Order: sequence, then C-alpha cells, then structure tokens
Amino acid sequence: MPSNLRMKRINDRFKEVLAMVLLTKMEDPRLSDVTVTDVKVDRELDYANIYVSAPGGQAREKDVLAGLNHARGFLKYEISGEIDLRLMPKLRFFWDPTPERADRIDTLLAQIRGDIPMEDGSIYPAMTDEEDPEDAEAEDAEASEESDE
Repeated sequence: MPSNLRMKRINDRFKEVLAMVLLTKMEDPRLSDVTVTDVKVDRELDYANIYVSAPGGQAREKDVLAGLNHARGFLKYEISGEIDLRLMPKLRFFWDPTPERADRIDTLLAQIRGDIPMEDGSIYPAMTDEEDPEDAEAEDAEASEESDE
C-alpha cells in the first residue's frame, strides 16, 4: 500500500496529465474549457475519482460528464503512457460545484461591499472610511459623557 506522500504525488500527477490531455489532445466540443479541480486515487489504486468543472456551471454538467465518460478509454491510455503504475485505475468522473459556490460567495461579498447591485436592483449601502465602527462607538461614548455633565 502506498504511503501518504506517494498517494499525493500520484494524485497530483494524474491531475497534471489529465489537464494537459484535455487541453491539447481532446477535440470533443463538449470538453472545451473543462478544468480538472481534483483527483483522488484510492489506496488500492483501483479507482481514480476525477472532479471536473467548466464555465457555464450546472447547465453543462451532463454534456461534460458524458463527453468524459465517452473518452474514458482514450484518457486512460494517455495517462498510462505518462504515469508508470503496474495497474491503471478505472477512471470515474464527478462534477465539482465548488467553483460555482465560490463565485456565488464572491457575488454576495461584492453586494455587501456595494460594488454591484443586488438581484432586486437595490444596492446594499457600503461602509465608507468615515463609518468606521470603532469611531462610531467612540463618538457615542463622548456624546453620552457630554449629556451626563
């Protein structure tokens, strides 16, 4: 059974080779702009779980996964030429929603900062430098001291 360091190297090498093959050798239009986000090869080297994403998000999920499953044999052949393993693991492809979630979080943060309008068209008021919360607390404390006198 491979050590943790060897497993990390295998996973990284799989990711690197797959990304290069998808970029340079694939002519299937369904696989244009596909990104390999992660690869996890199990400890017995039976399966390689490959997580992919593409611009267009969930709308392209079925087409991308169908294209990858169709090209599975070619991809396995190309990987076996680059990675020296006694047995080549079976390739399994999964959609990774992480980039879409990150984009959604970025959009929400931008709305809070006031960079872009919210979905209903309103703009969340952005905090300016003059509205520093610590300064506001200090002003409130000074005002309460003046009223006590």
